[in-house]
Amino acid sequence: MLDLRQLRYFVAVAEAEHVGRAAEELHISQSPLSRQIAQLEKNLGLTLFERSQQRIRLTADGRVFLSETRALLRHADRLENLGRRLGRGEEGGLCIGYVSDAMHTGVLPAALRTLQGERPGIHVALYSLDPEEQFVGLRQRSLDIALVPRPPAEEDPDLTAAPLLEDPLLLALPAGHPLADREDITARDLDGQPWIAVEGSGEPAARDGFVADCVASGFTPDIRLSAPEPLTALGLVASGLGLALVQRSMVRGATEGVTVRELPWHRGSVHLWAAWHRVDLRPVVASFRTTVLDGRGPASPAG
Repeated sequence: MLDLRQLRYFVAVAEAEHVGRAAEELHISQSPLSRQIAQLEKNLGLTLFERSQQRIRLTADGRVFLSETRALLRHADRLENLGRRLGRGEEGGLCIGYVSDAMHTGVLPAALRTLQGERPGIHVALYSLDPEEQFVGLRQRSLDIALVPRPPAEEDPDLTAAPLLEDPLLLALPAGHPLADREDITARDLDGQPWIAVEGSGEPAARDGFVADCVASGFTPDIRLSAPEPLTALGLVASGLGLALVQRSMVRGATEGVTVRELPWHRGSVHLWAAWHRVDLRPVVASFRTTVLDGRGPASPAG
């Protein structure tokens, strides 16, 4: 059976690439740490590190094991949090999963403000996770609600969802761009232009989806840069590094150096859904879900 303490030691050594430094961070002696790592390797029958006098490095198998270990430890932390919440009784707290668009659009901050006003003493833990991780968290009860760019499958026996927001995408281009003074911009105008892809949805295939949407609209983007979230994309646009499609909620205010245009022929939008387990364990979960759904955006919900 895996020892969580050994796994935490393994992660610390892997990140430090030095047993001595890892021991200092863990506040233990170097020799016991080395023995714990050696014992882990023996139990697994796997060589996790390549060792030299100066430092140690992960083997190829060690890198794969590190990725899975981090995921396991994240879940263990969430599970511990769940147990403590249940131990505190009915009220407990809330564990909320989200993608970055839940923050950018204001949906999650608004719901948290309402929650704080209604239940000022409640503890809330936020987890930035991709959609699949959130669905797993809902099934395992380590998350109470998930804010995701797509719902779980309709036939999912455990989970259900409701649309929160459909946020249309607008064209953002540098203020000095030749197209900036054009009121009507066609797909042909955008073909071959340098683009900044926004990958803030938490979906691994977000970039592929962006390209597919563009091609379906009649142009092929020349992607030069990828931005982790819309504000970064707007900053890159303002610097003249390319064009981007950014949701309307992000460009309501004036952004210096950026010109924004609607593209009536482009139907792309950022979608946000609330997902949850079909069986509520605690009233506070249902109450917060109602708060989130009551604050859904004014645009037509995703269908």
